[in-house]
Amino acid sequence: MLLTTTDNIAGKNIKEVLGLVKGNTVRARWFGRDIAAGLKNLVGGEIKSYTEMMDKARDSAIQAMEKQAKDLGADAVVCIRITTADVMQGSAEIVAYGTAVKLKK
Repeated sequence: MLLTTTDNIAGKNIKEVLGLVKGNTVRARWFGRDIAAGLKNLVGGEIKSYTEMMDKARDSAIQAMEKQAKDLGADAVVCIRITTADVMQGSAEIVAYGTAVKLKK
């Protein structure tokens, strides 16, 4: 499965557009992590525990999107975008979406 943020794939031609595919996940922060983040916020620097949590959440959303594309029989997903939004205090939703396509062989 080819995944790209561009609207085409170099050297490949799109045969058929199968439609929108998406994957999402909602992740909640953990109290212990918040304490460490608060301390880090005082001195500055990257909050690695949150960075790791968001990386895993993005990967999960992309995997769910890719599964949906495979279920449609897609060869690739083009125009991929990733968004985040607060769902409620302490949790965020990550959505990966794009256009599932079949490629000419």
